[in-house]
Amino acid sequence: MDDSGGFKKTQLRPHLNEYWCIPPKENAAFVACMEDVLDIYEMPYNPDLPVICMDEKPYQLLDDAREPLSIRPGDILKIDSEYIRKGTSSIFVFTEVLAGWRHVSAREHRTAIDWAEEMCYLLEECYPDKEKIILVMDNLNTHALSSLYKRYAPQKARALAKRLEIHYIPKHGSWLNIAEIELNAMTRQCLARRIDTLEHLQQQLSIWEHQRNENQRTVTWQFTAADARVKLISLYPQLE
Repeated sequence: MDDSGGFKKTQLRPHLNEYWCIPPKENAAFVACMEDVLDIYEMPYNPDLPVICMDEKPYQLLDDAREPLSIRPGDILKIDSEYIRKGTSSIFVFTEVLAGWRHVSAREHRTAIDWAEEMCYLLEECYPDKEKIILVMDNLNTHALSSLYKRYAPQKARALAKRLEIHYIPKHGSWLNIAEIELNAMTRQCLARRIDTLEHLQQQLSIWEHQRNENQRTVTWQFTAADARVKLISLYPQLE
């Protein structure tokens, strides 16, 4: 973050261009969603009301065009720069930050049906004994209770919906989603290589998930609404 309120995403080329997550200035809708999410992050840990952050990312499946060179003692694995495209997939991540828990899965698509099935798994398999969970996520068109009705019968869709308390990240505010931090760690630790099939990807994600949960890796979030009113003052409408 810099003084203008922008949050750096990725650098395209040194000194030429950088991608930033730049929120709009003087936007009441943005700050309302932001402060709502920040208040959720300040809540003390309550095992009976888990706070889950959810995010997703596309992932391209790739295979080697040529066999890597054999590794010699004291050398590194040499991989040819040419690759073969094997399709695309979507990775879903859910994390209960205060408990040091996360779940990741890979799917062929990222449709409303996929989101609904992921939510059903989260509620019925990961948190079957919780009356309600708080869900923080980006406001995408598939991230809606209506998606549950596209996949399940009304009775089941409503039963799932009643167990969700949803809080949306504001548009242009993806830096507020703690699950994005988890995605970045996963990308560095698990995906910095070529993976050629959806099955292989799911296998590697499961290994990474298990190891990270074993270590109970957590994120310490310290940015509050009070901080935002000072550091991101340009986002707030002018007060009389």
